[in-house]
Amino acid sequence: QVQLVESGGGLVQAGGSLRLSCASSESFVRLNRMGWYRQAPGKQRELVASITSFGTTVYADSVKGRFTISRDNAKNTVYLQMNSLKPEDTAVYYCNVRTTSMETYWGQGTQVTVSS
Repeated sequence: QVQLVESGGGLVQAGGSLRLSCASSESFVRLNRMGWYRQAPGKQRELVASITSFGTTVYADSVKGRFTISRDNAKNTVYLQMNSLKPEDTAVYYCNVRTTSMETYWGQGTQVTVSS
């Protein structure tokens, strides 16, 4: 069982920045993919960004150029730097990891609210 602890959400004005963190109880050696998803009220959960153990990144078109996903292997932590935030970025953001055994785990979610 992998435990994920998220932090960094909050309320920010449009144009501002936030950095989300997700600390894993499992070593990154056993994780082959880490990502951030988000779910706005009344909408489906969607992929925001992901990064593989090889460092390959994928971004949703809506966040390209504004968000950056990164990881710190020593701290078993994945980050999502969010710049130029827009009201439509408002959602609950979830950390997601996939192990080398193809198991998937989710964090508890952290609220991001962007005011106009």
